[in-house]
Amino acid sequence: MKNRLEALRKNRGIKQEELADALEVSRQTIGSLENGRYNPSILLAFKIARYFGLSIEDIFLYEEDAP
Repeated sequence: MKNRLEALRKNRGIKQEELADALEVSRQTIGSLENGRYNPSILLAFKIARYFGLSIEDIFLYEEDAP
């Protein structure tokens, strides 16, 4: 699943550590999310969306596999 997390974070001048603290996760979790190596739990996805004032769909881009 692709996401816009890194772009959103950088556009607001927020460091990975600051975002991690606000979301109560590790900086490594933020890095893994931004690099697409980790998909968030639904709870974390909601926390991220609320933090940025956006919907989950505005941040996380779901792409179904082509048949």
